[in-house]
Amino acid sequence: MDSDLAESISALRAAFAERHVRVKFGKAEPAAVERLKAQLKLPRRFREFLLNANPEDVETRTPAERVKLIPAQRLAEEQTGFALVEGALRSGPAGNGWRAGWIIIAHSSLLGDPYFLDVSSPDAEGDCPVYTAMTGTDTWKPRLCASSFATFLRILAVAMDVAKGFSEDDIDMDDEQVFREALGPKIREHDPAALKAGHWT
Repeated sequence: MDSDLAESISALRAAFAERHVRVKFGKAEPAAVERLKAQLKLPRRFREFLLNANPEDVETRTPAERVKLIPAQRLAEEQTGFALVEGALRSGPAGNGWRAGWIIIAHSSLLGDPYFLDVSSPDAEGDCPVYTAMTGTDTWKPRLCASSFATFLRILAVAMDVAKGFSEDDIDMDDEQVFREALGPKIREHDPAALKAGHWT
């Protein structure tokens, strides 16, 4: 596992510990990850994440969003109706704009929107960007969340840190706005493109 990914995982673990939020990471079986690699074309960094920190029960908590990461054992079934049809990857985009190269890795627990890797755009580090799109629309319109998966984990950790001190229950619109304004400069430090895309702020 490379240092960028290791540092992002460490930051996310520390953010959960600091907030005293229950979380469970595990280690996915190598054979299962190899099957997922063949089936979903998972990039190297995401496979290493599953092998070293499989998110068995991982959900971030902030005033603006709750992101629930999907563990290795549920990844294939999560693609049903999106990128998989009867166990085979689609060869082209779906009628509603969903693309075969989009692999769902998390969901918004508040809104139900998917977070997904675009495995058709790998980088030299064996990583790829993470997007989200709004459910309940006629077509899927992706919005960048992070320029890489490692950066996505770092942004989740930063958001958890910024959320310290906010109530986890009676969140109002003012709290959400204050949180988003505080989060923006922190995201800029790690991923200016993600900040510009506007999903987090």
